[in-house]
Amino acid sequence: MSVSPQKIAFQGVPGAYSHMACQAVKPDMDAVACASFEDMLSQVQDGQATLAMVPVENSTAGRVADIHHLLPESGLHIVGEHFQRVNHHLLAPRGSRIDKLKAVHSHAQGLAQCRQHIRKLRLTPIMHADTAGAAKDVAATGDPTVAAVASRLAAEIYNLDIIIDSLEDDKKNTTRFLIMAADPITPKISGAPMITTLVFQLRSVPAALYKALGGFATNGINLTKLESYLRPGVSERAQFYMDVEGHIDEPAMVQAMEELQFYCMKDEVRVLGTYAASPDRHQQS
Repeated sequence: MSVSPQKIAFQGVPGAYSHMACQAVKPDMDAVACASFEDMLSQVQDGQATLAMVPVENSTAGRVADIHHLLPESGLHIVGEHFQRVNHHLLAPRGSRIDKLKAVHSHAQGLAQCRQHIRKLRLTPIMHADTAGAAKDVAATGDPTVAAVASRLAAEIYNLDIIIDSLEDDKKNTTRFLIMAADPITPKISGAPMITTLVFQLRSVPAALYKALGGFATNGINLTKLESYLRPGVSERAQFYMDVEGHIDEPAMVQAMEELQFYCMKDEVRVLGTYAASPDRHQQS
């Protein structure tokens, strides 16, 4: 009796960079395309998928909109991270010639990240909902004058020619993904590099953020990411999202967390996960 493969959910259509991230991290799992981030998270919440591949930030475009609101409310746990290189390619229907191309479709960020090359080719940029979706539409129309900026995987899936390889202006363009599961999987303390991600909301007292973070400084814990944002319907007090280097159960982290909790609203410090730092993390700095 064969066992059905586990599933990993991603937002987008087949051929998206999130799809490539799924294949890179979990090649033995079936990647499930979802129309929205909410649908992707629901796949794991409902037990239909084991993991979700969640994009959180891009080295060129910055953080992914709305993700910071969705993660804490999802009830899911971060169990890993992955850095996916974004190699954009100029794709067109089979037999197309570069000198006959007139327009190029892609997501706004995809077009922006290839702006210099698109300008040199004198192509008219046309915005699309996503990169892989643009490739799918270009393949469906079969117009040899219309191209798409998308991944190599999209070219394979939709049977398109790669007219120009690595079209992106920034060759280090990278997206960071968080891998999320229904249950926490906290590694044992081993001395290996770890990341702990948490969200918190401070009490309304002077210098609360400065004081709350003091415990991390005095205990020698490095903060790699700190962002503030307003929760929907709550405009008077910001929520903070933070990545720190270290294991949640290490003595130094325990002391730092105690100080953080002292300056926070009751029950408003939530650890989203402690997980192994990606080997590619240091290459992003």
